[in-house]
Amino acid sequence: MNLHSSSPLHAERTLAPVHWYNAERVSQPGSAILTRWRNERLALRNQAIDASAMSMEELSRFISGGGLFGGPVVNEQSAMTVSAVYACVALIAGAIATLPFPVYERTRDGRQRSNHDYWWLFNEAPNDDMCAAVFWEYMLSAYLLYGDAFAELIRPTYSSTRIIAIRPHHPRRVTPFRDPLTQQLYYRVTPQHSGSSYVLDPSDMLHISGLGFDGLRSSSPILYAARQAITTAIAANDYSSSFFSNGARPDFALKVPGKFTPDQAEILRKSWLAMHGGASRSHTPAILSGGMEIEQLTMTHEDSQLLATRNFQIEEIARIFGVPPHLIGQTDKVTSWGSGVENMGRGFVKFTLQRHLIKFEQEINRKLWPSRERYFFEFNVAGLERGDLKSENEALRVALGRAGEPGWMTPNEVRRIKNMPPLAGADGLNNGMNSDVNNGANNAANNAANNGTNKEINKGVH
Repeated sequence: MNLHSSSPLHAERTLAPVHWYNAERVSQPGSAILTRWRNERLALRNQAIDASAMSMEELSRFISGGGLFGGPVVNEQSAMTVSAVYACVALIAGAIATLPFPVYERTRDGRQRSNHDYWWLFNEAPNDDMCAAVFWEYMLSAYLLYGDAFAELIRPTYSSTRIIAIRPHHPRRVTPFRDPLTQQLYYRVTPQHSGSSYVLDPSDMLHISGLGFDGLRSSSPILYAARQAITTAIAANDYSSSFFSNGARPDFALKVPGKFTPDQAEILRKSWLAMHGGASRSHTPAILSGGMEIEQLTMTHEDSQLLATRNFQIEEIARIFGVPPHLIGQTDKVTSWGSGVENMGRGFVKFTLQRHLIKFEQEINRKLWPSRERYFFEFNVAGLERGDLKSENEALRVALGRAGEPGWMTPNEVRRIKNMPPLAGADGLNNGMNSDVNNGANNAANNAANNGTNKEINKGVH
């Protein structure tokens, strides 16, 4: 072998310059190679931590590819295309968004309403970008679809205990994690539009968790309990769309005597679709000649019981969300929630809303007032439980006292329920007898009415 060969490979090896000077190595203390290797290992470890911090629904979606047995993809976005899911989420979120959320102050005799500054945040405007109703619908939608709802408590300074705004965050942009050494809980928030992620202390984050909470996250009702029902519902919707877009005709075969070549079969298929395909040509009479016959291959629409399947999926989805089917339009069966509006409203509050309301109340109270028990928030559900006007007036009449029966509410308390201003001297209870308290309340009401009439008369005279 000639060591002085002039082959191109040998020439490349001998002519390539070799530089032993490394600017990166000289500029940094220690070994540049070890530093680069350490940074790569840290990056891999951070990726491993992120992968291990995946929630169960994210891991399930990653493994299965989203669909169930090759069916349609089911996630929080596609689930909202199912009318039953949309109706359940809209009903619960909309009902809670309309509820008053007053602040109460504990007193020696019980409690009383308070004009606290935090009332404005939860009843009018939590921040400059949205009103309170939109905020509650956003939080409830995230809670019902993803299993968790997050909202950041904005303070004027880092050490301040006062809250000046509330900013909700999408559940996919908040990652709860624990410190490996202290096991302290923290929240990593990734901004939606721009900026780097930041970490929040639990005192600065409202975290309303759902069923299946493991200390960090909750189970998504869509990907766990309702996944198969939603998959079937989406598949039934897709099948119905294709069924009716094809003229609602069953699959069939054209049977002809003899043997067709592939080209002849394709020509026949295209000519048949051009003549009879689509809903507008579904009733065009077919003319068969040359011994051609039509042979049905599948069951008819009635035999397949597609409507029964879709109705069952509506009931299944409503059962998962705890909503009575008749409240989302499924009225073909008799409800066991009562026949009156009052009974239905009371049952909806008691069996559907109450389990959600208590979680929001407790989380908000413990984060806003962690050390003091003087103030607290509580939803007012009287509006949903209110019956028809006649029954309500009869109940208030009993509360005021009648026919010698003592009352348990004052006239001003009744007027407060009706959003009417109080009357002077109408704060006494009716004891069932013709007492001074009763006369005082009646006189106050009569005087107020007479004064209003006299003022109107005087205005007319002048």
